[in-house]
Amino acid sequence: MGRSGFVGPCFPFMPSDIFLQLLERAAAACGVDPGFWDIWGRHHATTTEAQQVILRAMGIAADDAERLEHSLAALIRREWERLVPPAVVARESAEVELSLSVPADLLEERLGISVRREDGYTAEYEMRMVDLWQTGSLEMEGRQWVRKQARIPIELPLGYHDISVQVGSLRATTRYIVTPDRAWTGPQPGPAGRSAGIAVSLYGVRSGRNWGCGDFGDLLEIVDWVSEQLEAGFVALNPLHAIHNRRPFNTSPYLPNCIFYQNFLYLDVEGMEDFPECRRARNLRQSPAVAAEIDELRRSPFVEYERVAALKLRFLKLLFLRFLREWHTGSPRAREFEAFLTREGDLLEKFATYCALDEHLHQRNPDMWNWKEWPVPYQDPSSEETRAFRKRYWRRVMFYQFLQWQIDIQLSRAQQRARDRHLPIGLYHDLALATDQFGSDLWAHRPFFVAGCRVGSPPDDFAPKGQDWGFPPPHAERHREDGYRLFAESIRKNCRHGGALRIDHVMRLFRLYWIPEGSDAMEGAYVRERSDDLVRILALESVRNQVVVVGEDLGTVEPAVRETLARFGILSYRLFYFEKNKAGEFRRDDEYPIQAVVSSTTHDLPTLAGFWISADVEARHAAGMLDDEGFRSQVAGRMIEKQKMLDVLFQVGLMPAHLPRRADAYPELTGELHNAIIGFLARTPSQLLAINQEDLTKERFQQNLPGTTWQYPNWGRKMRFTVEELKSDPEARGYTKMFRNWIVDSGRGSQ
Repeated sequence: MGRSGFVGPCFPFMPSDIFLQLLERAAAACGVDPGFWDIWGRHHATTTEAQQVILRAMGIAADDAERLEHSLAALIRREWERLVPPAVVARESAEVELSLSVPADLLEERLGISVRREDGYTAEYEMRMVDLWQTGSLEMEGRQWVRKQARIPIELPLGYHDISVQVGSLRATTRYIVTPDRAWTGPQPGPAGRSAGIAVSLYGVRSGRNWGCGDFGDLLEIVDWVSEQLEAGFVALNPLHAIHNRRPFNTSPYLPNCIFYQNFLYLDVEGMEDFPECRRARNLRQSPAVAAEIDELRRSPFVEYERVAALKLRFLKLLFLRFLREWHTGSPRAREFEAFLTREGDLLEKFATYCALDEHLHQRNPDMWNWKEWPVPYQDPSSEETRAFRKRYWRRVMFYQFLQWQIDIQLSRAQQRARDRHLPIGLYHDLALATDQFGSDLWAHRPFFVAGCRVGSPPDDFAPKGQDWGFPPPHAERHREDGYRLFAESIRKNCRHGGALRIDHVMRLFRLYWIPEGSDAMEGAYVRERSDDLVRILALESVRNQVVVVGEDLGTVEPAVRETLARFGILSYRLFYFEKNKAGEFRRDDEYPIQAVVSSTTHDLPTLAGFWISADVEARHAAGMLDDEGFRSQVAGRMIEKQKMLDVLFQVGLMPAHLPRRADAYPELTGELHNAIIGFLARTPSQLLAINQEDLTKERFQQNLPGTTWQYPNWGRKMRFTVEELKSDPEARGYTKMFRNWIVDSGRGSQ
C-alpha cells in the first residue's frame, strides 16, 4: 500500500478501471450516493459525469486518476493531521470522550486539556499520551500517526462547550456539543397529547385595519379567534423569513433573502411604540392620499408586495428617526435595543449591512437588482469598501437592525398572547429549506455553500421531470469546521417565540439531491449529510426552547430516515391525499401514526374544494404545464382518486348512509363531504392536526402552483374572510363551529 493508503506502486487494472475505482472511493468519502430508488421502484445509478461535477464542486480534482489520487490522499491527511476534530456532537453522559490524532513521536508527551463550559466554568486536566487507549494508526509520508481516545472526568450539561488541548507544541480547540436523545414533545392537552390548530398564510390575512398585507396585529386577533371560537392549540404560520418583496420572483416565503431574520412587511406599524409619539407619522397616516392608498391595498384580491413595502418603509423610517433621538439619550428602550444588538451580533450586522447596501445601490442604479451586479468590492462582506460603507452609513444599517428588534418585540407579544389564552403550543413556525442565491445569506456566508451545483428533487409522480430549486447546496464540511454555528442559529432563531417548528424538507438533515451545473433535474445525485450531528443539534435546540419539531417528510424518503426521526421524537408529516395502503386505497383514520402531524393539504397542493373540482389541474393547463391530453388524463385520474376518498369516508362511517356512494354525484365539495373529511382527520390518533385556513372556509385556489412564476398569482392570494368576518359572518362562524365540534369531540381541545 502506498503512503496515502490508496494505491500501490503498480496497477493491476487498466487506467480507466483505476480512475473509476478512485472516483467511486472519492464519491463514497464525500457522501455522494452511487444511486437511488425512485417512487416507482426504479433504480437510478449516478453517472460518472455527475460524480465528477459534484466532486469538483467540493474541491476534489476529479479529472484524471493521478489528480484524483492526490485529492483522496489530501482528504485522509487533513483528518489525521488534525489534533482534534473541529466539532464533536455527543449524547449526554457522565464522561466526555475526545479523539486525538498525533505523530507517534509525541506519545511520550503529556496531554493538557482545558474544558470551558458554556456557562464560563473552566476545568484543567493533564494526562500521559502513552496511557490513552489507541484506536488506530496510519503512516503518511514516512511519519507514523496514532489516534488516541481521551476520557475526561467531567460531566457536561446540554449545550455548547469548548475543549482546548495541547500535546508538545501542538494546540487545538474543538466545539463539544452535548445533546439529548429526544426532541421536546410536550406538554399538550388531550389524550396522548393530541392537539389541533389552524394553518394561516399570514401575508394573505385580510382585516379592516391592516395595510394590505396580514401583520402581527392581525395575528393577535387570529390567536384570540383560535382560542375563543375554535378551542384549538396553535396557529401554524408560513415561513416569516425576510424576502425581497418583489413580484413575481421574490415573494416566496420558501425562497428567502435570509433564513435568520423576518420580513418587515409583517410589522404592525400603528402598533409600534414609536407611532403614537411620532407626530409626522400620525399626520401622514391621516392624509387623504395615504388613506386612499391603504384602502386600495386592502381591497386588492392579492398582496401588492412592492407597494406595501414602499408604504411601510416610508413610515418605518419616520419612526426610526424618532427612536434615534431617544437612543442618543441612553433611555431604557435604548439600552434594550443595545442588548438586542449585542445578542444578535455579527449575524444581524451582516444582514442589516446587506439590506442597506441593496437599498443604497438600487437607488443609485435602478437596474441593479442583486448583489452579483454590485461593484466587485461590495460583493465581499469583509472588504475594506464594505466596512467603510457600514461606517459611513451607520444610521441606514442601524435602521434595518431596528426593524428586526421591532419584529422580535411584536412576535414575542403574539406568542405571549397565545400563552395567555392557554394555547399549549401557540405559534407554530416554519423553517424553509432554500435560500435565494441572490439574497443576503449567500452574500454574507458564501463559504457555507457549494458553487457548481443546485438543489432539487428527482422525478416523481408530482414532477415527472424532477424539480430544480435553483439554489446551491450547503457545504457540510465548512459547517462542521465552524462548529455548526450557523445551523444551530437557523434553528434557534426560528424556534424563538413559538411552540412548534416545522422543518421544510426534513430529508435535508440526511441527504440532498444535487443537480450538477449544466445538467437538468433528471441527472442529479443524492449527497449525504452528517445526519447524526444535525439531528442531535436540532433535538438540543428543541429541548432548550421547548419547541415541538415537525419534519416535513414527503417525497422520496428512505425508511431509515423516518426511523431516526421517530427515535428522536420528531413528528412526521402526513397528508390526507398521500396516505394510502399498498393497494392504493386511502388509509382508515385509525391507521395513521401517533407521532405525526396530520393535515389536509399544503401550500403547494390543491385545497379540498379545489381538489374536488380539479382546480389545480385546470390551473396547470392554463399555465401551459399540461397539454390537452395531459389535462384530460389528470381529470380522469382525479375522478378515480375522489371515488377512493369517498369509499373510505363511507367505510369509517363519516358519510351519512343515505347519501350517494358515487363520486360523480358530488360535483363540488358539499357540506357533508367537508364535514366528513375534517372529522376523519380529527379522529386520527396523530399528535397534531393542522387544517389550512383555505380548507376550513372551503376556498378553491391554492397558494402556490409549483413550476410557475408569472403564470399564477403565487404567494399573494388573500383569504376569503376578513379577521372580523371570521368572528361575525354567519357562514364563517358555521365553518368555525364545525371544526370546533370535531376538535372537542376528538379530545384535541385546549380548554
